[in-house]
Amino acid sequence: MKYRVLVVEDHEWWRRCLCDELEHTSQWEVAAAVADGVQAVHKARDLRPDIILLDVGLPGMDGLQAAQQILAHDPAARILFVTEQQSLDIAEAALSIGGRGFIAKSDVGRDLLPAMDAVINGERFVSTKMVGRGLEACGGSAATGMSRRHEAAFYTDESSLMEGYARFIEHALNAGDGLLMLLTSSRRDRLRDVLRGRVIDLDRLITERRCVWVDVAAALSACTIDGRLDDGRFWNAASSLVMEAARGSTLTPPRVSACGECAPTLLREGRVEAAIHFEQLCDRLAMTFEVGIFCPYFDHGLRCDDENAVFRDLRTAHSSVHVR
Repeated sequence: MKYRVLVVEDHEWWRRCLCDELEHTSQWEVAAAVADGVQAVHKARDLRPDIILLDVGLPGMDGLQAAQQILAHDPAARILFVTEQQSLDIAEAALSIGGRGFIAKSDVGRDLLPAMDAVINGERFVSTKMVGRGLEACGGSAATGMSRRHEAAFYTDESSLMEGYARFIEHALNAGDGLLMLLTSSRRDRLRDVLRGRVIDLDRLITERRCVWVDVAAALSACTIDGRLDDGRFWNAASSLVMEAARGSTLTPPRVSACGECAPTLLREGRVEAAIHFEQLCDRLAMTFEVGIFCPYFDHGLRCDDENAVFRDLRTAHSSVHVR
């Protein structure tokens, strides 16, 4: 089966390079190649291509504006940004409006076809320069998606749970990661006191943007439609938050550590399917971005073995699970 591709690139040399690359494959067919954002919007509507390769810096209407119009008309459109822009701000904007991938032109020889394969198969792909895991997410290296960092831990009391948070945060900061926390304000306040005992000033970290804090209710609201968890909204919101947290990383390329209680909150509210679905999406996030995720739960009498279907599904959605 051949997939039809719309190539949008204003530089003739790059446009020809992309088209030549695709024409030498058995999987891809260039449906059209255009040079500006206005033409991109019209061709996307007329041709309904399987995937759109879209530059950001375009004359007239830039790639971000074109993507917004294309997605407004067809929310299912698969857009892979291919650009010389290597700014976290640009990558965040591209992914938060619904782009399925973001790769740098300097990495086209390595990343283009794997990125297109990922996007056409419903996955996301982000270059390593932009906090992505690149080929690792597609199993293109010895370290595959199974090397993701997505840990769950089940605790019996508040003090041990808070200690788990503190250890994770201290390790992340010492490693140079940007930090993302999805917590209620009350838990953030309790955590502030625990971290103070480790000589970590949470308020200063937030002010200096080494740490991004988002309230759980706001985070879940950004991911839902009519109370239902929506995959597209999750990816748009989560990609933006990862990029924001990455600005606080001291590493090159940047890396992010994230912790929080979104899924535990859903589970506590009795929304079991939503909690499991959220963790499954987080697992895909950990395979797409260079982000380590820590999910602490109170067990609240939950039977923590594979005889319990809820625990079994939660375990499957993580790279490791610990019962404290």
